[in-house]
Amino acid sequence: MPPSFVHRITKYDPADRDERGHYNGVEDTVSDHGPVEAAYLEAIAAFAQESGIDRMEIREPEVTGFVSFGLEEPVDGHGLAGLFPPDLTGYYDGAEVSVPASLELVRAMLRDQGAWSRLERQDTFTVHVGWDQYLYVGSDQPCEAAVARTHELGLFAEPITVSPYAADLEEPEVTQAADEEFWERVRAELAAPQTLLIEETYLRNATRWHRLTAHNFDTVRAALGPRALLTGWPDLTPDVDAVLAALPEDEYVDFVWESADGTIHHVTVDETDHQQLATVVAGARAACSLPLALDERHPLFQAALPDSDGVLRARW
Repeated sequence: MPPSFVHRITKYDPADRDERGHYNGVEDTVSDHGPVEAAYLEAIAAFAQESGIDRMEIREPEVTGFVSFGLEEPVDGHGLAGLFPPDLTGYYDGAEVSVPASLELVRAMLRDQGAWSRLERQDTFTVHVGWDQYLYVGSDQPCEAAVARTHELGLFAEPITVSPYAADLEEPEVTQAADEEFWERVRAELAAPQTLLIEETYLRNATRWHRLTAHNFDTVRAALGPRALLTGWPDLTPDVDAVLAALPEDEYVDFVWESADGTIHHVTVDETDHQQLATVVAGARAACSLPLALDERHPLFQAALPDSDGVLRARW
């Protein structure tokens, strides 16, 4: 259940909205990187304090990928530099962060710097950042003092029924857990002997690729990110030229290849990139192309890593 009390917090005066609720005032739709942004963060801190919240969970984290979702230009590190290491260790679904760290995540989202996530504390507190500097805070407390403080800061806290960014938990796309039974089935396939290509999505829009064999099974499994989504594909083919020749002319695909040093890379390409791609992958050991359209993607399997207690809590 979502929190009982939800407020939409913005810099937009309700008096400047038309009969449909659309804002027609003069406020800009990007962050000022200054006092107004600071007011947003102070308002969240006030709601968290009144709700008794000192930590939040990162849920459904993502970074800018093939398509940017921000109004401002993405920055190196997706706005997470200083909060997480360059490889984003610690930024994953279910990670707990302090309120000060949560506020820095909100700052990066308000600036559209390339990272987005829901921030939650079970079903008692939520913070969601939407488009155009719209912020939604939910609590199991009415937070009257925090509402008053928000108004003092020059912002507007309007009660609403539910955040439009609340997670849809009714029909999760992935319900299979990568549990021990799952891994035993994978191990049995590898005993053929066989090699599988594993797409590890450790954040939305961020993937790592592995050629899984019986020899490296334990090593690869141990290095997988928490709650990662695992998608299994047939192995790369050593005939790289044939893969290049078969690339479609009118659609985007993920091109995956293993370089001479054994590193696996991938890039999203369309027909305008084919000639350059052939140069980039020269000397590759093996490759494949995978469609991006969901109705054309037919993996061998798809499962998400459960938590250490065996419960699947990842929301993919």
